[in-house]
Amino acid sequence: MSLRQNRLFGFIYISVVYLIAAIVGVYTFSTITLSSLLIRLFWADIAATLFVYCAGLMVRNASVYDPYWSVAPMMILIALSRYFSIQSPVAYCLVFIICFWGVRLTLNWAYTFRGLHHQDWRYNKLHDWSPRYFPLVSLTGIHLFPTLVVFFALIPAVYFLQDSTLNGLTVLGLVICLSAAILQMVADCQMHRFRKQNQDPKRVISAGLWRYARHPNYLGEILLWWGVYLVMLSSRPDRWHLGFGALINTLMFFIISIPLAEKRLRLYKLDYERYRRQTRLLLPIPRKSV
Repeated sequence: MSLRQNRLFGFIYISVVYLIAAIVGVYTFSTITLSSLLIRLFWADIAATLFVYCAGLMVRNASVYDPYWSVAPMMILIALSRYFSIQSPVAYCLVFIICFWGVRLTLNWAYTFRGLHHQDWRYNKLHDWSPRYFPLVSLTGIHLFPTLVVFFALIPAVYFLQDSTLNGLTVLGLVICLSAAILQMVADCQMHRFRKQNQDPKRVISAGLWRYARHPNYLGEILLWWGVYLVMLSSRPDRWHLGFGALINTLMFFIISIPLAEKRLRLYKLDYERYRRQTRLLLPIPRKSV
């Protein structure tokens, strides 16, 4: 077994990569002193992403970036909590919920991690489409684009840490965030249980949330960032335009992630067309059979 196939080595490698990426981000943030806070955060985020990208090139695996989606928001908010010396309990509630979401999503990644030899099927497809230009496609489409999506979706939380309040809209936003994270957790646990009990990859899950919706985990991801936006809106209604981050995230799922997943599932899942007719795309509520 090569080191790339060794799961423990893969965990150690990625852990070291993310530790150094965090240092790179902090260093970049601290050296850019003449710009606004968001500009400094932006370039720190980009610098950390570029380091992770280079680390992925070293092992020929773009999936080294996969945990970044959940790790970066946690690290940014925890660092900003100290930077702002926040005292507001409601601000801490938002940080806690996002960290709960991030830790759970990262653990879900770790549970499914096989080693540095295994790359996400979507990345393999992009490589097959254009092997010559894959490094550029990986940099822009797999690394920088998701980083920008999460960064813009996180901006409302940054504003809320600086100016937090508590009212009905705040509570509604926090409830949506927490419910979204729990929805994802339940959906992923149900999927893992199904895969453990059914070794045939061609079978379609028809239990729990998945009995009624084909992508309940994506629904949770979409709702989380709209919840963050509502929390910010409760104290900074003048920043209503910052909803474009959650909007971009939503469009990414509807235009890219969900169509790709649906196309792939149709290719190898048994009786998937019937499953599509009996379920909804996102909302896990009963639907009459057609």
